[in-house]
Amino acid sequence: MEDQKSFEEKMRRLDEIVSKLEKGEAPLSDSLRLFEEGTGLVSACRRELDQAEQQVVKLMKGSDGAPVENDFLTEE
Repeated sequence: MEDQKSFEEKMRRLDEIVSKLEKGEAPLSDSLRLFEEGTGLVSACRRELDQAEQQVVKLMKGSDGAPVENDFLTEE
């Protein structure tokens, strides 16, 4: 299952798939299978990146000049 692989493993596999598809040497059935696997990997990576983005904290300067932590999605 895709979610059990690390993000880096998913990206490596996605790179392999893109390389194979760019060469255009695989039979159509293999290309379709690779494309399907690739779209699944893209979705899984996007979910991981979205989760990471939600955890990011941006530092902003407070009124006293000291750094203040704000949620990443907070706009001021």
